[in-house]
Amino acid sequence: MSATTMTVRMRNGQGFLAGSLIGTLGGLIGLGGAEFRLPVLVGMFRLGTLEAVILNKAMSLVVVASALLFRGSAISPTLLMEHLDVVVNLLAGSLVGAWWAAGHAMKLPRHWLNRIIMVLLMGLALVMLAEAWAGNHGGGTPLFEAGPLRIVAGVIAGLGIGIVAALLGVAGGELLIPAIVLLYGLDIKIAGSLSLMVSLPTMIVGFARYTSSDAFDVLRKERPLGVWMAIGSILGAALGGVLLGLVPTRLLLALLGVVLLISAIKTFKHAH
Repeated sequence: MSATTMTVRMRNGQGFLAGSLIGTLGGLIGLGGAEFRLPVLVGMFRLGTLEAVILNKAMSLVVVASALLFRGSAISPTLLMEHLDVVVNLLAGSLVGAWWAAGHAMKLPRHWLNRIIMVLLMGLALVMLAEAWAGNHGGGTPLFEAGPLRIVAGVIAGLGIGIVAALLGVAGGELLIPAIVLLYGLDIKIAGSLSLMVSLPTMIVGFARYTSSDAFDVLRKERPLGVWMAIGSILGAALGGVLLGLVPTRLLLALLGVVLLISAIKTFKHAH
């Protein structure tokens, strides 16, 4: 066996292990873990920032589609259809945000893209820490009553989430779930499934936009790594779902928030 073959196999194995660990941690708190995959792709596997975002988005598509199927047995599709208006409201903003952000990401100088991604990841880390401090919201009174004001707020929230999802290659669940709970007063479990219904089309739009970039060739060059990491992420997410409740969610959120904050600063401040 050649040294090159051994190196490739070792790299793929590392991708599988990293994906499994990230997927398990994400599954424990109801996230896909793409926020954590991005620093790993840049820092550990030495991918360029835009290439890492595109590969991360491809894996996120697979993981989110799988998660939506897994959750079908826990949350009735009929129940989700009753809240289809929430999905449409958020999509009205997120699709536009994803298309716009992906187009601009391809034109940005890499050092500016690194800085923007570092700030966004730091923001997500602070959101995690805030949720750990405040505790999970069980739904209740919506922030706005049903009507034009809530529709406008939903579109604006979707726009921002679509921008973040496109720039990081993530599903955006960390932002979507609190937005759905707060804006519409829905239970967090229903919000989790609705967030996946918003995430999937949003990511497809961003992904389609990136096809015109030269960096899109990373899917061919790094296909084995992407496949093994995606498989690990799916298996990890399933395992995390089984272990749900074993670790206090607030403690895990706080820990992951700190880890994401440190890794974002360390990775993207000195990104190659």
